[in-house]
Amino acid sequence: MQRNPPLLARVLPWLGMTMCAVAFAAQEEKPVIVTATRTVQTVDSTLASVTVISRQDIERQQVRSVQDALRGVPGISIANSGGMGKASFVFMRGTESDHVLVMIDNIKVGSATSGTTAFENIPIDQIERIEIVRGPRSSLYGSEAIGGVIHIITRKGGGSGFRQHLNFGGGSFGTLEGATGLSYGGTQGWLNLNASGIGTQGFNACNGTASAGCFVDTSDFALYDRDGYRNVAGSMRGGYRFQNGLELETNFMQSSGKSQFDGTFANKTVLMQQVVGGTIRYAPTAFWNFNLTAGSSREDSDNFLGSAFESRFNTTRDTVSVLNTFAVTKDQQLTLGMDYQRDHVKSSTAYTVMSRANWGVFAQHQVNLAAHHLQFSIRHDDNQQFGSRVTGGAGWSYPLSDKFLLTANFGSAFKAPTFNELYFPMFSNPHLKPEDSRGFEFGARGQIGWSNWSINAYETRIDNLIAYDASIAAPNNIDQARIRGIEGILTMRINEWQISTNLTLMEPVNRGSGFSRGNILPRRAEQSFRLDLDRHFGKYAVGAMLLVEGGRYDDLANTRKLDSYAKLDLRAEYHFAPKWRLQGRIDNVSDEHYETIAFYNQAGRSFFAMVRYQP
Repeated sequence: MQRNPPLLARVLPWLGMTMCAVAFAAQEEKPVIVTATRTVQTVDSTLASVTVISRQDIERQQVRSVQDALRGVPGISIANSGGMGKASFVFMRGTESDHVLVMIDNIKVGSATSGTTAFENIPIDQIERIEIVRGPRSSLYGSEAIGGVIHIITRKGGGSGFRQHLNFGGGSFGTLEGATGLSYGGTQGWLNLNASGIGTQGFNACNGTASAGCFVDTSDFALYDRDGYRNVAGSMRGGYRFQNGLELETNFMQSSGKSQFDGTFANKTVLMQQVVGGTIRYAPTAFWNFNLTAGSSREDSDNFLGSAFESRFNTTRDTVSVLNTFAVTKDQQLTLGMDYQRDHVKSSTAYTVMSRANWGVFAQHQVNLAAHHLQFSIRHDDNQQFGSRVTGGAGWSYPLSDKFLLTANFGSAFKAPTFNELYFPMFSNPHLKPEDSRGFEFGARGQIGWSNWSINAYETRIDNLIAYDASIAAPNNIDQARIRGIEGILTMRINEWQISTNLTLMEPVNRGSGFSRGNILPRRAEQSFRLDLDRHFGKYAVGAMLLVEGGRYDDLANTRKLDSYAKLDLRAEYHFAPKWRLQGRIDNVSDEHYETIAFYNQAGRSFFAMVRYQP
C-alpha cells in the first residue's frame, strides 16, 4: 500500500503559506483558564497547548452544538454518524475517542459503558466557555487524559442585578430552536438559570446496507426516512461568598431527548444526561487555598425498535476531589490533591462486573527560576480492577524575548478499558490490558507586529492501544501506536477583517506486530485546515468559515477509505435594536457530499436564522 510522504515534507508548504500573513496581524485577548494545571492562570502563562472557546465566540460564529464548536479546533478530529443529535466521536491528537477526559463544571462526565461523552446532547446555549488542553494530563486527572482534556463551563450569573437573554430560530430539515435564561449578580452572590429546546426532522442518515454499514435491513422502508432529533435541557449555577472569604457554589444541568436513526435491532433512543455538583473554596491563610468539589454525572439511554423496548444502558459516575494549593514563595506554588471516582452500570444487558472505584493522589510543583518556568507533577492511581498506576509530567518554558516563548512538555498517561470493551456480550475481550502512553511536545509562540502565533510539534506512543480487531471480531490490544503531529495557529487583523487560521498535520500509525502494522489508525483526518473571517460594518457583521480535512480510513485494515472534503459556511447578523440581533447562516455552501464515518451521511447545504436578545 502506498504511504503518504514524510510529515516534514507536508508541513513546510502549509506552514510557509500560513505564516506569510503574520505581518498584518492583531493581538487577541488572554482569557483565564483553570484546566491545564487545575489552578488559575492566564492562557499566555500556561505551558500546555490550549484553546478557549468563549461565549462571545459561540454567538459570533452562530455555533449550534458542542461538536460544531469543536470542529476544526487544532488537533481535534470529529466523526459523526448522521447529523444533529447523532453519536459524535472526538479524537484529540490522533488518540482514541475515549482518550479525552471531559468535565462539566469540574465534574468528570462520560459513559462507563462506552467510555465516551455524548457531546451531541450537551446544550450549547447553556455554555459560558470551553477550555481545551491538548496533550497527556493523567498526572493531574488520572485515567482517560491521554489525548487531552475538554472542560465545559456553564453560564454563571454576574454583573449587577437581574439580566435576561433570549433566542429563537429555525431552518432547514424542519428545525426549530429556542433558549432563555435569567441571571443575577450581587456583591456576594450569583445565580444563573437557563432552559433550551431543539427539534428537527433531520435527514436520512444512512446510505449503507445490512451487510455494509448502519446495521439495517434494506427491505425496511424506514432506511430512507428522515432521522429526527429533539432535546429539552435546563441548567442552574449559583453561589455565595461570605465575608470571611468562604465561597459555596452549586451547579446542575440536565438534558433529555429522543434521537431516531436507521437500524434493524433498534431505531430510536430516549436519552438523559445529568450533572450535579457542588464546590467549597476557602483560604485558611494567605498562602493556602483549599478546594473541595463533589458531584455525580449520569448518562441514561433506553433503546427501542419502533415502540418495542430493546435495551437500557444507564451509567453513573460519582466523584470527589480535594485540592490544596500553597504559595510557598512568590516564585513557587505547590499543589496537593486527592480524587475519588466510582463508576456504576445499570443495564438490561448482563455485564460480568457492574461497578468499580478508583482512588488517586497527586502533587504538582510550579516554580520560576530566573527566566525559566518549570512545572512537575506526579500521580498514583489505585484502580479496583487493574491495580496501581503511576504517571508523571514535566513542563518548561523560556522567553527568548518579551514576545517569543519556547516550551517543552512531557507526560505519561493511562486508560483503563471500558465496561463495553471488557464485558459486552459477544463483542468484548475480558483479557484486555490498560493502555499506557508517553508523550513529548516542543513548541514556540509569540507576537510579530500585531500578530499572535504558535506552533507545536508532538509525538505520542501508546502501548496496548485498544481497537477493534476484525480477526477476532472484538476489541484487542495493539502492541503499539505512534502518533506524530504538528499544529500551527495564527490570528491577525487585515483592514478591519479579523482572521483566525490553524493547520494540523498528523501521522497516527499502528506500530503493532500484526497484519495492520504501518496502517493509519481509523477515523482520524491526517490533515486539517480551518480559516475564519469576520468583519463588522456598523450594525452589520459578516463571517465565513472554511474547513478542509484530508482523507481518513474507517477501519484498522485501511481497506475502506473516506475521501477528503472542503466545507464553506457563511454567516451574517444585523443589530436592528440596541439589545436585539438577527443572525443567519448558510452551511456547506457548495453542497459537499462527504462522510466522517462510513455509510453515514452528513448534512448538505442548509440554512438557519435566529433572533437573539442580549442585554
